[in-house]
Amino acid sequence: MKKNVRDTVREAIEPTVTELGYTIWDVTYSKIGADYHLEITIDHERGINIDDCERVHRAIDPILDECDPIEGFYYLEVSSPGIERELRTDEHILASLGAAVEAKLFAPKDGRKSVIGELVSFEDGKVVIAEGEGETVLLRSEISKLSTLYVEE
Repeated sequence: MKKNVRDTVREAIEPTVTELGYTIWDVTYSKIGADYHLEITIDHERGINIDDCERVHRAIDPILDECDPIEGFYYLEVSSPGIERELRTDEHILASLGAAVEAKLFAPKDGRKSVIGELVSFEDGKVVIAEGEGETVLLRSEISKLSTLYVEE
């Protein structure tokens, strides 16, 4: 089975990114207008700044040149996932337990198209969000987009 660009890139750069003290939050490869973009999103428990992005960019650029996972020209971007981040994978959801989140739904449930609250648990494809006094249980397949929310303390 042939690996896709995201998996190939992640496999090639993850040891270096980890050695530098960061984790890879996500790898995306997309076409924006006429240009192709490879975006590596990194994270660290203290957060990410521009110097971190530059450091990782310099370290992974020669690795990507060597393994050449993408035919033709593309822009390499290294970024932070930001305060409000989309939770696209099971790992993202599990890493965000206890965070304030918004789940946007494909179809209304109990008359609502979104649920906002604290991400309490994720198990067997079920996302549990605490709202006030109660909890809402959603199937992962019901959620079109799950994102963390910035809440001022």
